[in-house]
Amino acid sequence: MQIESIAVKNYRLFRDAKLENIPRLCVLVGANGTGKSTLFDVFSFLKDALSMNVGKALAKRGGFKEVASRGFATESIELTLQFRMEITGKERLVTYLLEISPGVNGKPVVEREVLRYKRGAYGAPFRFLDFTRGKGYAITNEEDFSKTDEELRREEQELDAPDILAIKGLGQFERFKAASAFRLMIENWHVSDFHVSEARPSQEEGFAEHLSTRGENLPLVANYLFEHHRDRFDRVLRAMRRRVPGVSVVEPKQTEDGRLVLRFQDGSFRDPFIARHVSDGTIKMFAYLVLLNDPKPYPLLAVEEPENQLYPELLPELAEEFRDYAERGGQVFISTHSPDFLNALYLNEIYCLRKQSGFTTVSRATDSENLRALNDAGDLPGYLWKQGLFEGVNKEGN
Repeated sequence: MQIESIAVKNYRLFRDAKLENIPRLCVLVGANGTGKSTLFDVFSFLKDALSMNVGKALAKRGGFKEVASRGFATESIELTLQFRMEITGKERLVTYLLEISPGVNGKPVVEREVLRYKRGAYGAPFRFLDFTRGKGYAITNEEDFSKTDEELRREEQELDAPDILAIKGLGQFERFKAASAFRLMIENWHVSDFHVSEARPSQEEGFAEHLSTRGENLPLVANYLFEHHRDRFDRVLRAMRRRVPGVSVVEPKQTEDGRLVLRFQDGSFRDPFIARHVSDGTIKMFAYLVLLNDPKPYPLLAVEEPENQLYPELLPELAEEFRDYAERGGQVFISTHSPDFLNALYLNEIYCLRKQSGFTTVSRATDSENLRALNDAGDLPGYLWKQGLFEGVNKEGN
């Protein structure tokens, strides 16, 4: 699956913003406070709303009034995603619409939830799931494209509460193809909140296949790759040797008391040393490489400012790793302020966020004729960003 557009209305800084023609690697730039973190929170909110419910996901963020755009707390929040998904052997453009109203007595409700796509090359998209305030229908034989619209079977449903997502309930059942696939896609999103300090300590013996959002299980995941996917672990080692000068070996070792520690061999030292003695940049690069070599790529990976604690000369290498990951099937969203990271990107991978009248607008870097002309003449995006040529995105409050 690949998200092609995201429209956000009345969600914090996004009064009415849209990202269109999103590539597999999408990088956000903008001044502090222009909404880069807000977009990532939209991803986290959808995942929380699915795992809990809409009411709890909003409460986690301070409630509906805190999430709605300032001055518009009586209006609905609306999120629309368009993504490509294979259905019955053919890739189709699917639209998911979620509208959340403030409700009464501080209890928000799902005002509308729709999942639709075209059944054929012509005509309007067909709604395969349509719910309002916990009541609605879903189509059970949507994959039978030989049937006419009138012959499709509707199954009426009522959810336990009006703040539960229909894709959560119906997505548990295989007969609702699109709902099930979309639910699985959101459940497997990974919004990184990596902390080097939590990745350093050795851990008690255990098992973990995938890196957590904060990275505290890094030794366990490294050990899992080492034991069960040695080809992936070796790829991480090769990348570390290429990307981080001086590092020749990284291996998980089990201590006598059953803990797992990461040991690094530096060419400058005869004996290997454990992770707590390694620089923050080395640990972070290793963690990103472990994440990007997961045997099952996340359908969506979101990383804020990966340049923090990394040496500038490593950033073009890291950008290359992210692009390789995206090409292997995992769509990547990144926010950055680093010219070195931007220099490794194509202009059409960069989106610019800026504030206008207190709210965020989004444009693609290639929308600017000036940036396109300078880039075509040989200027790299990072240099253009550093020179303040991204048309206002470097200026606070614009």
